[in-house]
Amino acid sequence: MFQKIPSIHVTELAELKEPIIVDVRENHEFQAGHIPRAKNIPLVKIASYESQGKIYLICATGMRSKRAAKILLKKGYEVINVRGGMSHWQGAIKGGAK
Repeated sequence: MFQKIPSIHVTELAELKEPIIVDVRENHEFQAGHIPRAKNIPLVKIASYESQGKIYLICATGMRSKRAAKILLKKGYEVINVRGGMSHWQGAIKGGAK
């Protein structure tokens, strides 16, 4: 019933080769700056998201992505919450200045 959410820190995400990254922040936050390969699916729309493979979820700090992970886990997806979120991301940014 109570399921632990798998997680990694943003530094670990930066080391992965071509992960599926879903940014659950609102569109205006995403446009202000995001990880180049990330797809924007705001938290309010995450229940309708469909994908294959392991999904890495990120937001500003890791709280919304943790909620998104719980939703997708219930749907049977393999998900990883990215702790620290964009506020700790040191890699490349697409969009607005960080």
